[in-house]
Amino acid sequence: MTPPPARVRSARLASLAVAAVLAATLCSRPALAHAGSLAGSLRSAPVPFWLVVLSGGGVVGVSFLFSSFVTDAAALDAFARPRRLRSRRRLRAAAERGRRLLGWTGVAVLVLVVWAGLTGPTAPLANFAVLVVWVGWWAGFTMFTYLVVDAWPAVNPWRTLARAVRRITAEGAPRDASARLPARLGAWPSVLGLLVLVWVEVESPVASDPRVLAAAVVAYTAVTVAGAARYGSAWFERVDPVSRVFRLYGLLAPVRRTDDGVAVSVPGSSLVRYPEAMAEDDAAFVVALLWVTTYDGLVATVAWRGAREWAAGVGAPGWLLGLALAFAGFACFLAVYRLAARLARRTADTYVTARFVAGWFAPALVPIAAGYHLAHFLGYFLGLFPAFVAVVSTPLSPPAAVPVLVLPSWFGAVQLAVVVGGHLVAVWVAHARSFDVFPGRLQPLRSQYPFVAVTVLYTVISLWVVAQPVAEAIR
Repeated sequence: MTPPPARVRSARLASLAVAAVLAATLCSRPALAHAGSLAGSLRSAPVPFWLVVLSGGGVVGVSFLFSSFVTDAAALDAFARPRRLRSRRRLRAAAERGRRLLGWTGVAVLVLVVWAGLTGPTAPLANFAVLVVWVGWWAGFTMFTYLVVDAWPAVNPWRTLARAVRRITAEGAPRDASARLPARLGAWPSVLGLLVLVWVEVESPVASDPRVLAAAVVAYTAVTVAGAARYGSAWFERVDPVSRVFRLYGLLAPVRRTDDGVAVSVPGSSLVRYPEAMAEDDAAFVVALLWVTTYDGLVATVAWRGAREWAAGVGAPGWLLGLALAFAGFACFLAVYRLAARLARRTADTYVTARFVAGWFAPALVPIAAGYHLAHFLGYFLGLFPAFVAVVSTPLSPPAAVPVLVLPSWFGAVQLAVVVGGHLVAVWVAHARSFDVFPGRLQPLRSQYPFVAVTVLYTVISLWVVAQPVAEAIR
């Protein structure tokens, strides 16, 4: 059926706006590409702060003005509706066999990572474990999760090992032990675990020392398999931060698995159609995910290195300063978001609580986190991909010299584009979800004013971090 002319005009306006944003961003001066877990793989390039504010906060604000013209709830729902590709029973059976194969392949890679970390070369760029964990998994596989499809439930080696342990130790038929996990804890253990994991990653040599990395993987495996063997799937749903990160990023992906087969939709549609308001602990985890992406970039900058040197001068250990920043930054991000929820309740003049508003709009933060992750790790992945291929192709005898790709100076503009793009998707998700809970046409728009302000603030902070010079030997 041909859409009405008004809907066509709205779609054209939105397309032109996005095209103009990308064109302006790609033509601007390059920004810094952070090196992530292996420092020195990329070079920095400064960008004027006024350009950061203009191309970031200004564009997000203008995008909200464009989206405000689209107030047809039926059109928004149709745009986010997935297209289901039904699969035959034989294909579903093959998919299940492939799922088991992927699970045990993940276990094999996990074992090889530990072995290579303990016995392989100490140089990080020549070690299979370091490159697989940081380049192949945390950079490449994570990007694949939110750009294509979430395959982590099938690949997750810890889930496969936990199932095997439960089958071995169970007396009679296995039973669901998720009820043993205290309900009062909620998902807060995963929030704490995410903050601690990222703090360990940036403050310890786990990102560059293969031996330390192998020990960390063994420790994480022991805790995760033991917890999942005791509490079942509830461990991955409420405690394991890695599984929760991939689950959220998978909601942004255009492809997802359903009971009928596979569904394809516009990226972010699953976030738009998230069926309920997130609980307070789940919303806090989304905010934590947003914060740790910023934190991971912030601690790699020259500005943070100067702060560490100042702390060392007054006798404060650097690891303690990093831990304080991890938790204080999260507390600030969470407080600002909750304040925006309270203000949104006032501007929308609604009867729903501020806690409900915060939970309802929390899915809109996921594209922001994914956009910054892509900006932070895309250049890192491309720069180290030749080394990754060279080492992974011969894990038992890595080459003496590994190639590294030097990206062109204009690549920094791509980083600006993906950061802004993530915020634009976030504005669309929030805009579409507002019409599902607030009546009329003006009330949904008024509910978004505080969140647009927060989104602009997050945009400027993210782009400011991306634009900072990187410390040469931060790790």
